[in-house]
Amino acid sequence: MSNVWPRLVIVEGIMGSGKSTVTVNIARRLEASGIPATGITEGADPHPIRFDWDLPWSAMPPAKLAKSCIAKWRAFVDSSLAADRIQAVDGQLFHGNLTSLLLLEADMELIAAYCREVVAVIKPLRPLLIYFHQDDVDSAIRAVSAQRGDKWVNYQANWKLESPYARRRGLVGLDGLIALYRQYRALTDQLFADLDIPKISIENSRQQWALYDDIIDRALTNPNTT
Repeated sequence: MSNVWPRLVIVEGIMGSGKSTVTVNIARRLEASGIPATGITEGADPHPIRFDWDLPWSAMPPAKLAKSCIAKWRAFVDSSLAADRIQAVDGQLFHGNLTSLLLLEADMELIAAYCREVVAVIKPLRPLLIYFHQDDVDSAIRAVSAQRGDKWVNYQANWKLESPYARRRGLVGLDGLIALYRQYRALTDQLFADLDIPKISIENSRQQWALYDDIIDRALTNPNTT
């Protein structure tokens, strides 16, 4: 690849949509082309963007969380501008911090304002947003749950379904996770449509990864991506 225009690539989608693998592979393809790049997955420790907190749900006001997350993004952008590398990031615009805002029952106005502020903060990095979108959320969540097993499902349920959002709605077990991610996907679909940022949406249920890689690589060299 040559003439790669973004300094920041964000890969988004529901859990199990392939974000981490694609993030790492983008960085590897760039490196193989002689372009310095780093892939930042959700498991990075310490994570340079995600705001991690260890408090009861009731002790974290949504506005405070949003402010803390924006501060992490600002610090990340400052450090990235000083580095001569492209950063490919697994989530963190929608998946991660924004998921926590949803679980805390932040209102739509706060969530939308948070996303707009993140976009304003990251603009100096010429960001590209890649949004993996499965038309059938139920099947996608059931497929990744079967693949990763009961231990993973229980982990997800034990923290996400103890949130104010889930408890108020009586969400439990795998069906509760599916109901949660239907709402999450509806939210991120709307945010994706509204955000003023170079972006592409890929329906990747068929897992045709060579095709998706080609779409992504073309977007990386086309600054007119929409």
